[in-house]
Amino acid sequence: MMKTLYSILGVPKGASAAEIKSAYRKLAKKHHPDANPGDTKVEEKFKEISAAYSILGDEKQRARYDRGEIDESGQERMAGFRGRASADAGGFGGAEDIFSEIFGNFRGGGFRGRVPEKGRDRIFAIELDFLQAALGEKRRLTMSEGGRTLDVAIPAGVMDGQQIRLRGQGDPGIAGGPNGDILINVTVRPHSIFRREGQNVLIELPISLPEAVLGATVKVPTVDGTVNLKVPAGSNTGTTLRLKGKGIASRSGARGDQLVKLKVVLPDQPDKELKDWVEKWAESHPYDARSRLNAD
Repeated sequence: MMKTLYSILGVPKGASAAEIKSAYRKLAKKHHPDANPGDTKVEEKFKEISAAYSILGDEKQRARYDRGEIDESGQERMAGFRGRASADAGGFGGAEDIFSEIFGNFRGGGFRGRVPEKGRDRIFAIELDFLQAALGEKRRLTMSEGGRTLDVAIPAGVMDGQQIRLRGQGDPGIAGGPNGDILINVTVRPHSIFRREGQNVLIELPISLPEAVLGATVKVPTVDGTVNLKVPAGSNTGTTLRLKGKGIASRSGARGDQLVKLKVVLPDQPDKELKDWVEKWAESHPYDARSRLNAD
């Protein structure tokens, strides 16, 4: 009686994908040629279980096998069709990911004649403060296998949700194929003062009544540190001033601007002198602050 793929892996037909993967991992580790050099029987067993997993480990292929559309070698059962097996020339499809987890680089035995394939990508997630993202940051990544570390320079101007690709820094390629990549998913935490719009940085700057009326030179925070800004006399809430080149760097290196939106702020507790002065001034200087809201 011919073995079924399930019996080869030692699992029942109704086994879950996780159970199939777990069974394969144990068998692959036990029968891998690198762990049994020179043992041709073990090598053949390894090929057999790898071929079985290449079908059962793939949801679509497993469904086709269960329906009887393909046989244990992955060939079409229907007359007139001869589909390519999932495990041709010693290739075992999705099993490669598990091989790399167990043994790292393949070193030959049992894999001669394989088609070169790219190694697996590695994905990392990092969080940055607003200023770290704006100015650039260095981070050290640690690989799960072997504890290998990689120092990465996060470029200035990286955006929230952006993905950084480090080509060739992932898992080694298979049979001479290129290495995989490292993918870094970036999250940027919001800032209490700064807000980003494209390459520009926006900030709302409170100013006092005298500064708004008379004009003044005030200190303004930027991503590079504090700078002086001249507030023109007669400035109002909503007036927006521009600090050239104080924004976020683009890929070309050119920087955006910082836009400073003024907000006139009264004292928390205006004294009697201010109230009396405003009342006297208002009598001879009436104006409608909401004229722009009037309907046509």
